[in-house]
Amino acid sequence: MKIKVFTAGGTIDKVYSESKGTLNFSFGKQAVVEIGENKVKLNFDYDIERLLAKDSLEMTDSDRELIKKACEGSVANKILITHGTDTMVNTAKLLSEISDKAIVLTGASQPYRFRESDAEFNIGVAIGALNVLKNGVYIAMNGRVYEWDKCQKLDDGRFVEK
Repeated sequence: MKIKVFTAGGTIDKVYSESKGTLNFSFGKQAVVEIGENKVKLNFDYDIERLLAKDSLEMTDSDRELIKKACEGSVANKILITHGTDTMVNTAKLLSEISDKAIVLTGASQPYRFRESDAEFNIGVAIGALNVLKNGVYIAMNGRVYEWDKCQKLDDGRFVEK
């Protein structure tokens, strides 16, 4: 199995540092890269490419088109996208026009580097799902995998079925 991983930013890849009494963020090494290099011995072929390093609330239609074109151009038919959770459904909607690939979007409610982060868990669920999913666009969050248009994010940050 070959998985293409695209990273787009979002909380999952944020690095927080205290400076001048305020909490600032930037984007560091992608969480999925660190997990693959330092945490687990992955038993499949994969390639990781950073497309964006943005908070999803700052993503534009052009950013989403960039993600779509990258997915369409990928030779892999299984794609994982790490993405900010606030607008991941919007990106999934655009990607739903792609019918010949299984695409899973995931993210995290806390940065990967935080002890309380759900990043590793969500990435693991997403990769596991790609092993068995049929073509389509899905969101993997909070231990569940949803068809992109059958879930919603609640105010408390959890994704649930519509």
